[in-house]
Amino acid sequence: MVVDAHQHFWKIARGDYFWMDDNVAAIRRDILPEDLMPHAKACGIHATIAVQAAPTVAETDFLLELAEGNSLIKGVVGWVDLESGHAAKELKRLSANPLFKGVRPMLQDIEATDWVLQASVLSNLSIAADLGLSFDALIQPRHLQAIDGLARAVPDLRVVIDHCAKPVIAGGSDAGDVWRRNMAHLASHEQIHCKVSGLANEYGAGWSAKTLQPIVDHVISEFGADRIMWGSDWPVLELEGSYADWFDCAQSMMQQLSDQARAAVFGETASRFYRIDGPGRDNQ
Repeated sequence: MVVDAHQHFWKIARGDYFWMDDNVAAIRRDILPEDLMPHAKACGIHATIAVQAAPTVAETDFLLELAEGNSLIKGVVGWVDLESGHAAKELKRLSANPLFKGVRPMLQDIEATDWVLQASVLSNLSIAADLGLSFDALIQPRHLQAIDGLARAVPDLRVVIDHCAKPVIAGGSDAGDVWRRNMAHLASHEQIHCKVSGLANEYGAGWSAKTLQPIVDHVISEFGADRIMWGSDWPVLELEGSYADWFDCAQSMMQQLSDQARAAVFGETASRFYRIDGPGRDNQ
């Protein structure tokens, strides 16, 4: 089963996508499951994980409604106010739906780098772990030490680092020894996984398998294929490329792996991490 472990939907009129300014005009349109289906069919994708794009519970409910109506969508990573005293109740309500797989605060947009280490947030994430939920870390390199602290504070919480922690690689810049060292340290925590996603956007014009290979090689060497999962980050991906081109690029970057390892990266890791089952009937 091939799984896209990271993609988004949105309906602009809902009104809670604060980040959709003129810089993303090319993707500032309604993106719904029917828009994804042609890409999924062309690339042989059997299942996807829909990830939040707005910091509201209302958007999470919207994504769950979409998932309930389309069997390609095997899970939703949503948003809950983890600072709130009502978070535990909200987490319990959402987790009653088996399609709700985890939470993602938009850490990259929060000024305080160590926000996730607040007592209230850690308490609510401990409850999330008890409910069997996971945590998507939307982070930048500045957050890597904070995620280490999170792993130590809530060792039962399954964590996945989105977009390889957005290494600074724009235009061919070197990701840096600090990123490499801190990613290697995070890999020492068995509950932490990593998504090979979003790298085309981080690099910008000129991205290719050759330019992105050093990043991919590093995370595979540190985490191992059984803790790496591929994601499209579509439709954000459209700001720098196409779904098919990124899928082909990822396939090329993984060609040196064994068949078993490639199967992990392109489906088995995500299936296990998000606790999803078989292929969607819409894409047989």
